[in-house]
Amino acid sequence: MKLHDLKPRTGSKKRRKRVGRGISAGQGKTAGRGMKGQGARAGSSRGLYHQGGNLPLFRKLPFKRGFTNFRRVTWTEINLERLDGFTPDSEITPESLVEAGIVRNLRHPVVLLGRGEVSVPLKVRLHRVTSGARAKIEAAGGSVEIIPQ
Repeated sequence: MKLHDLKPRTGSKKRRKRVGRGISAGQGKTAGRGMKGQGARAGSSRGLYHQGGNLPLFRKLPFKRGFTNFRRVTWTEINLERLDGFTPDSEITPESLVEAGIVRNLRHPVVLLGRGEVSVPLKVRLHRVTSGARAKIEAAGGSVEIIPQ
């Protein structure tokens, strides 16, 4: 067998159907489009979600309402009570919170909330601290510094 002997298997290559070329061709007159109606007209391709007069499915679904704010900041929230185990005058940063196992990762900025009490002075350097938490830390002799996100 040589290259010039190669040919496709019988039946694998079909000629395309030429519609609208007379009755002897098998697809003459209406060319397979039926008699009358929307499908028989030129340019009659209906939309992908067309449902023939019913309320389209994509208009019934709720995800078309409103919008999603892609600039929304998701905060990692921790409370003052979680800082109990730190030694006096230790520096609280997002990295030290990850080492202590309080925060899982540094993907989101950290906010310190005011629930609980703090008894030792701490140097807190976080992205955001609530006013109640700031007051409790400073009352215990600590300091608060805000770092940029």
